[in-house]
Amino acid sequence: MTKQTTTINDYSINNTTTTTTTTTTPSHVVLVPLMAQGHIIPMLDMARLLAERGVLVTFITTPVNASRIKPIIVRVHESNLPINFIELPFPCAEAGLPLGCENLDLVPSKDLQLNFLQAIQLLALPFEQRLKNLVPRPTCMINDMWNPWAANVARSLNIRRLVFHGPSCAFIYCSYVFQLHKIYETVTDEFEEITVPGLTDVFGQSFKVCRTHAPGWSNAPGFEKLREKVLQGEETADGVVMNTFDDVEPMFVEAYKVVVGKDVWTVGPLCLYDKVDDLSARIVRGNKTAVDQEKLLCWLDSMEENSVLYVSFGSLTQMNVGQILEIGSGLEASEFPFIWVIKDVEKCPKVEKWLEGFEKRMSLRSFVIKGWAPQTVILSHKSVGGFVSHCGWNSTLEALSNGVPMIAWPQFADQFLNGRLVVELLRIGIAIGVKKPVFYYDEDEIRVRRDDVERAVRSLMGDGEEAEERRIRAREIKEKAIKAMEEGGSSYENITKLVEYIKHY
Repeated sequence: MTKQTTTINDYSINNTTTTTTTTTTPSHVVLVPLMAQGHIIPMLDMARLLAERGVLVTFITTPVNASRIKPIIVRVHESNLPINFIELPFPCAEAGLPLGCENLDLVPSKDLQLNFLQAIQLLALPFEQRLKNLVPRPTCMINDMWNPWAANVARSLNIRRLVFHGPSCAFIYCSYVFQLHKIYETVTDEFEEITVPGLTDVFGQSFKVCRTHAPGWSNAPGFEKLREKVLQGEETADGVVMNTFDDVEPMFVEAYKVVVGKDVWTVGPLCLYDKVDDLSARIVRGNKTAVDQEKLLCWLDSMEENSVLYVSFGSLTQMNVGQILEIGSGLEASEFPFIWVIKDVEKCPKVEKWLEGFEKRMSLRSFVIKGWAPQTVILSHKSVGGFVSHCGWNSTLEALSNGVPMIAWPQFADQFLNGRLVVELLRIGIAIGVKKPVFYYDEDEIRVRRDDVERAVRSLMGDGEEAEERRIRAREIKEKAIKAMEEGGSSYENITKLVEYIKHY
């Protein structure tokens, strides 16, 4: 702990003059991510972007999560970026969680998800104590939307506070107005399509969603109080930072700015930060990769351009044994080469035995990764021409930023609305056909059959006119994403404005 505080003191001493006026004190922002890979990764990107613009950053983490991002921490220190990482002990025992359960993807069952979110709230007291000792004093805090407890800490220390939204603006807007207008209380049918207030022309008509898709799992029993706190945290924040860009969902961004009534900075796609970094940085993005880098790249290099399908469902979704076999059989029948990511928690004797024969049969056109995959490296390779995705917003942005068309297979939370953006608005994707979140199915129920997988893959990866039009539109969106993050682009300018806000105190 002393070392972490000293790091900030050292930075302040080396970068200030002997005077103590505010004009010579470095601007200092504290970032408080939700302890989940899909939330930590974009906030790490934002930390580095802000640090490169001269802002001192303190990044809050825990021991297990710090070990996962250790390569990034090492690179930060080697590059002398002014980022300090503070590890707070995670209160697993107090919240009834197994020791070391410090990330949402480590929660052993869905019954303990609420325990995990409650455990994060217990970080408030040690967090506030650490902030009191920081020199220079923080001038701003940016907390993930799912850390509303940070509002009381900021208020106690008189620190300006912004909320960070990692999901799409479409999801954030719909969730916000549903909560604001108390739609959750008036609709009894969770699958009834409801016209979203404030949106009159999306996809050429009024925009309708069901309460199951906005906000998804946080609408489940037991989460009501947390949802209320999240809304309060957003309403009391001084502004909002969003990992999206204006060109990808303009109608939602504009509608959200109107309804929220405060500064909104769209600063994405934050995943494009790593475009300026080398391959070795992207290969360890988010966690230690489970595959040999040279072997993977050699295999990709051997494939024709746009011929490979990438199949991955993020860090939280867990497919049952029957579904894994259906996916594999559909991929095999499609006759297209593919990279398929199977998580450690999905491996079991039956899956392992089945994979032995599968990999032998598919040896010439398959690459199976068992564990964490270097997704940005894969999606940016010229041989990759399609992505079967759960439509998490990070994965969606990574696909958009690399011009890769998608097969949308949403699971829960914001993913259904993200999938609709990809398929209906941007028209660069195909819907696999699921209508219900994963928790509506029995544990062993198969949600998508092999024939549906084969059909979708052939449609996405084929040579037809519609497939080619999707590729053209995907390339156009890629150029818009890159332009947004380049100097003069909308997100670049918003980052500049955000830095000015942090420095103005």
